[in-house]
Amino acid sequence: MQPRRAVAFTGPSNSGKTTLILKVARKLIHDHGLQVAIIKNDPKDKARFDVPGKDSYRFSDTGAEVVVTSPRRTTYFSQRQQSLEEIIAMLSAFDVLLVEGLKNLPLPRISIFRGKIDEEYFPYMDALAVDESVALEQYTVPLHVSVLDLNDEAAVIEWIFQHAKEV
Repeated sequence: MQPRRAVAFTGPSNSGKTTLILKVARKLIHDHGLQVAIIKNDPKDKARFDVPGKDSYRFSDTGAEVVVTSPRRTTYFSQRQQSLEEIIAMLSAFDVLLVEGLKNLPLPRISIFRGKIDEEYFPYMDALAVDESVALEQYTVPLHVSVLDLNDEAAVIEWIFQHAKEV
């Protein structure tokens, strides 16, 4: 039995987190034959599950198990916020867990930016995924942070295989 791995994605709104997670999840499922689970943080408690066009619907459409967590509830037939350990226990089978948000979780983290980087994320990131809209030479990226091409999901997946935490 292979180990179950988890990694988190963070970044500002409209940076491409959802798009990257969707691409990575589809590739892990269809190209690698892995079972994927996704947890999405909903800090403003606005998510509506299974509404076409919404992130939770798009995540679910990949074939992954999906949990949406917010300050007042966890959407997976539960009416209370749950810890990462409790959510993992609810998910019956997965090989890779992709978490959007929840930057306080002790997981390896890929931070995603377009246009400019918010350097306040540096202490929380293990990898930085950017596209050509970011002028990396304008930043002093910490030495421990891997720099990934936001549009190269194969490289992101390779980074996940090398750095994700066993859970």
